[in-house]
Amino acid sequence: MTSTRPITLLIAALGGEGGGVLTGWIVAAAEQAGFPVQSTSIPGVAQRTGATTYYIEIFPVKTAELGSKRPVLALTPGVGDIDIAVASELLEAGRTVANGFVTPDRTHAIASLSRFYAVDEKIAMGDGRFDQDRLIKVIKEHARDCLLIDMARLAEQSGSIINAVMLGAIAGSGRLPLTLEQLEAAVRADGKSVDSNLAGLRAGFAAAGAKTQPAITVENKRNAPVTPALLEHEVSYSMPALAQPTAIEGVRRLIAYQGLAYAKLYLDRLRPITDADEAASAHGRLLKEVARHLAVRMSYEDVVRVAQAKISPARMRRIAREELRVTNEPFSVHDFLKPGIEEFCQLLPSFLARPILRVSERKGWLGRFHIGMEINSTSISGYLRFLMLAKLRRLRPFGHRYKQEQMQIESWLGLIAKAAGQSLDLGLEIAECSRLIKGYGDTHVRGLANFAIIADRLIGPALAGQIPSPRAADAIASARTAALLDPEGEGLAKCLAEIEGQSALRIAAE
Repeated sequence: MTSTRPITLLIAALGGEGGGVLTGWIVAAAEQAGFPVQSTSIPGVAQRTGATTYYIEIFPVKTAELGSKRPVLALTPGVGDIDIAVASELLEAGRTVANGFVTPDRTHAIASLSRFYAVDEKIAMGDGRFDQDRLIKVIKEHARDCLLIDMARLAEQSGSIINAVMLGAIAGSGRLPLTLEQLEAAVRADGKSVDSNLAGLRAGFAAAGAKTQPAITVENKRNAPVTPALLEHEVSYSMPALAQPTAIEGVRRLIAYQGLAYAKLYLDRLRPITDADEAASAHGRLLKEVARHLAVRMSYEDVVRVAQAKISPARMRRIAREELRVTNEPFSVHDFLKPGIEEFCQLLPSFLARPILRVSERKGWLGRFHIGMEINSTSISGYLRFLMLAKLRRLRPFGHRYKQEQMQIESWLGLIAKAAGQSLDLGLEIAECSRLIKGYGDTHVRGLANFAIIADRLIGPALAGQIPSPRAADAIASARTAALLDPEGEGLAKCLAEIEGQSALRIAAE
């Protein structure tokens, strides 16, 4: 390269993701290759309100060719002066855009599609997450070109951590005067977790070089066995582009939750919504929202799901990497559980669960009777206890909770399909009401009760034509917001009284 301008690289990584190690690999490779290089870092804020940023400048002319001259390299990034912006998380990529570091005339943006939610997103009573599609659109609009891949998934698949995948993506971009072999040599010279780091580097490099994903072909779809690839292929040819990423993620989630047949049921349930979306000319808006909420509702929290999560290898790796910062050292994880009567009845058949729950409710035991447990998940006995519960997944479809959830889901989907025939906005608001139903125990009971109240006093009359659709959509949105802000129900009661009072005045005036 003959450019006399330094190549500027800005990296935004979260705590525990090895941003400093990544910077060290790049600097070491540049120094070994003979290029003048300088790096600095700016610590982020604790509690996930911002990443630590690392800034690197590499002068693309070797020191031996400069003679007595030496370049002056900056210590801090300049707005509009970044050649490569790399982020380990999608919202952090959005921050680099907002801060002016990503520009259409210069910047190659590399970011992970994975999310690690910020504090403001977590503390919201409802769904406080930033719109992922909007973030992606903003990044693409402001970058000269970009590479967006799921680095967290690649790291998990390769057994590495995300900084190695980021290094591979940077190498694959072709923007640095460094080869893959030089970066691999820097990783080897570092001497820590070499094999896993090299695997992650190569996974990122391969993802950066893959311009298109290979198409999945199915010779005889009707008679072909159901596979994850077949289900994802069904999404790709039967749904609008806007809804496809959400539906594919839903398929993957439900395969892990209950299996292929359950994921197929998910797609079967989305077909009427697909038709309703097309009839309303929604171009995938309604389908995307329903697909998102349906995947969450179908993967409801129960004892089996808790057990699966507790012994998940990914969880143990995350605890070792992010919480304890250990590699080969032994550690133990103690989980504290407090199951109640409802949890014990979840997997029982309905003819057994119903009388137990009736007696418990009459005696006042529900919500009061619990059994406290402390289980060492890393011990053999603790692991086997959770594994035994996780293996009960096959019994889940025969349990009382499963039957209840499926009936409620079918009723909710029926309301959406009917509402969409009247008004797209009304269908979307009813779909969003699924946010009320979450968690387990008292939280789940209160959410169901609030949804039932809204359905009885607003959704039902709206579908019966007693409330005009635009007014009904606004009323449902207001009631849902009130219920989310005050799950105990007082805010919802006041909101409904105000809505019904306004309706009475309007009728009287007419």
